[in-house]
Amino acid sequence: MSLHSYSRVWLHLVWSTLERRPLLDKSAAPKLSAFLHTYAKEKGIYMKINFVNADHVHALVDLPTHLSIEDMMQLFKGASSHWINEQNLILGKFGWGRGYGVFSVSESVVPEVCAYIAKQEEHHRKKNFAEELKQFVERHKLEWRMDREQNC
Repeated sequence: MSLHSYSRVWLHLVWSTLERRPLLDKSAAPKLSAFLHTYAKEKGIYMKINFVNADHVHALVDLPTHLSIEDMMQLFKGASSHWINEQNLILGKFGWGRGYGVFSVSESVVPEVCAYIAKQEEHHRKKNFAEELKQFVERHKLEWRMDREQNC
C-alpha cells in the first residue's frame, strides 16, 4: 500500500447462520463479538461495531485498501466458523449460510448505523432477519431474491 493512498469506505455487513437457524445463544454471542473485533484488528480492518444475533451478525467496518469485499467476507466467515467450532460454542458443527449483504454507509450516517446495530435485540422484537434483509435490499434499490437455497 502506498503511503499516499487514503480511503474511507464504511460498509454495513450482514450475514446469517446456515439456514438462518438460531444457533448463537446469549453466552456465545459476546464471545463471537469479541473474536470478530480482535480478528478484524489482526487483519487491518477497522470494525467500529458488531452485534451477534442468534441467527445473524451485523457489523460496521471501514474497508481497507488492501482487501476486496469478497475477500473480507471470506476472512470473517471462514475464521469465525472455524473459531466457533474450535471453541465448541454450539452443539454440533457450526456453519454460516451462503452469501451476505454489504451496504455502503455515508460518513454522515455512521452514528445512526451504529445505533441501529447496537439496538438489534430491540429491533428484532418487531422484525425477523428475512424481513430486515429484504428492507435493506429494497432500500438500496436491489432486486430481492430469497429462497431456502440463497441465504446470507
